[in-house]
Amino acid sequence: MYMLLYILMGILVLVVFLAIIAPKNYNVYRTIEVARPKAEVFEYLKYLKKQREWSPWEKKDPDMDHKFTGTDGEVGAISYWNGNKDVGEGEQEITKIIEGERIEGELRFLKPFKSTSDCYFDVEEISGGSTKVTWGFSGKNKFPMSIMMLFMNMDKMVGKDFEEGLESLKSILEN
Repeated sequence: MYMLLYILMGILVLVVFLAIIAPKNYNVYRTIEVARPKAEVFEYLKYLKKQREWSPWEKKDPDMDHKFTGTDGEVGAISYWNGNKDVGEGEQEITKIIEGERIEGELRFLKPFKSTSDCYFDVEEISGGSTKVTWGFSGKNKFPMSIMMLFMNMDKMVGKDFEEGLESLKSILEN
């Protein structure tokens, strides 16, 4: 009986220890240079419907369901999706636009697990009429997901998708 109690106490101490050392936040982003003027790039990026043209998740499930509400390209616009196991179900809402500079949004994942993250696009003019685009998302790791993040790397899980998406975006805007 005491042995079982010691085992349970040991497991509890381990879980508490892991929860303490687990990462509490994440921030994944990638950048790319696009040979187009900043104003053109920004104008393209602010529309949720345009993301279907370059999103890496569209390639993973070209048959996913989409619904859009609100006025696309404005604060309050929402893009809803429901797809296969690779893309899940969720929605993205534009929450803030700093004209010509930054688009902020909230990602609400419903499946395969519920979570909320902040997402953003930053555009910065660089030499020669080119634009640096930064695409990222960030959020908080809540218990027990925070413990899982000790064994999983959000940057590795999503970073390659961001790179693929930005390459597609660059190809579309430069052609």
